[in-house]
Amino acid sequence: MGLTEEEVKKMENLELEVGSQEWHARNVWLFSFYFAGIRVADVLKTKWSEIQDGRLQYRMNKNQKLVSLKIPDKILVILSYYKKDKTANDDYIFPELKGINQQNKKAIVGTTSNADKNLNKYLKRIAKLAGIDKKITMHISRHTFGNISGDKISIQMLQKLYRHSSITTTVNYQSNFIHKDVDDALDSVIGF
Repeated sequence: MGLTEEEVKKMENLELEVGSQEWHARNVWLFSFYFAGIRVADVLKTKWSEIQDGRLQYRMNKNQKLVSLKIPDKILVILSYYKKDKTANDDYIFPELKGINQQNKKAIVGTTSNADKNLNKYLKRIAKLAGIDKKITMHISRHTFGNISGDKISIQMLQKLYRHSSITTTVNYQSNFIHKDVDDALDSVIGF
């Protein structure tokens, strides 16, 4: 189950020590959420060279699709924290994969998996600090986007943002979050 808007705001507004593991985990989670729930492997593999002309342009790890998304202002704030550690244009934005041979796929997969576990450990602490009584993981950023998007945007636009090949996948995915139509239908029958 994804977070609500109020719960995301609690995360955003949580006072954390700059540079702490919790602060970093929140930045990575928000980076994913602000970009419609980009998968953790894609977030950690994001390079400075993929930030071009106000857009994030990257190739998805899962299916190799090329994706281009506008960079929201909230992402610019996150990027500003990590810019000081940029050593080259093809450098990773986040520190987890820095220094790894980019040709060594096995090392990248292993490091990404370990990073996901570590990030999730710190996200658990963030949930407690923010008073959020839900499990927060990197993957929950994707569910949170789905939960909050609800009826706000069309299913076709959600398909594009989720980068699903099939609208059926998007409909099935969103059925976990959109309950308004079903709730309204139930109320219309029994609300006498």
